[in-house]
Amino acid sequence: MISTSSTLYFLTVLGSVVALGPAAVNLRTAANYAILTKAGVSNLPPSVITGSIGVSPIAATGITGFSLILDSTGTFSTSTQVNGKITAASYAPATPATLTAAISDMATAFTDATGRLNPNFVNLATGAIGGLILTPGLYKWTSAVSIGSDITITGGATDTWIFQVGGTLTLAAGHKVVLAGGALASNIVWVVTGAVSAGTGAHLEGVVLGKTSITLATGASANSRLLAQTSVSLSKATVTN
Repeated sequence: MISTSSTLYFLTVLGSVVALGPAAVNLRTAANYAILTKAGVSNLPPSVITGSIGVSPIAATGITGFSLILDSTGTFSTSTQVNGKITAASYAPATPATLTAAISDMATAFTDATGRLNPNFVNLATGAIGGLILTPGLYKWTSAVSIGSDITITGGATDTWIFQVGGTLTLAAGHKVVLAGGALASNIVWVVTGAVSAGTGAHLEGVVLGKTSITLATGASANSRLLAQTSVSLSKATVTN
């Protein structure tokens, strides 16, 4: 561990590359989904989803707005709005067991991410983080976080970020999370106890582990995985895994 001014950086040696930030969160099989929820996905079309969608223990009736086409195997559905498979607990074996494992892995990842100790930053900007530049590290807020203007997450391709949010996470309409310096969305985790919402035309980067709901308003986009322990709601949105 190296201390620079008031910022703490954890270093992990990856070959000859030194990575800054906390140990990565292992999503296990939950990483196989762009959207994974327990209570369903509602969609106001047309949305564009790159990656698979899974819901469990709710049945396929909990997936609305996609005009599902059930495959002849009965194990998954397709949709013109989804570049990937759509699965539900009500589909033919072995789909239910696969989803049960993924939902369990999602919960394990949430527990891991929320349980990380010794944050580098606590209640930064009292949760109003619009306009900030965020370097690798573990961030903790004990209440809501709002992004009222563009933020920049900057670091290298092996660096990591975990954002622990004890309340809601709100990304204002028309604003975005910007990556710089080679930072990858797959190395960014937002672990949020309250609801997550991205306003009209907003853009989010990073994996979202939500204890409750995740909502993307009209025209919002996410370079992300949306992993919700309740539901996901989309309105003409774009989600890229």
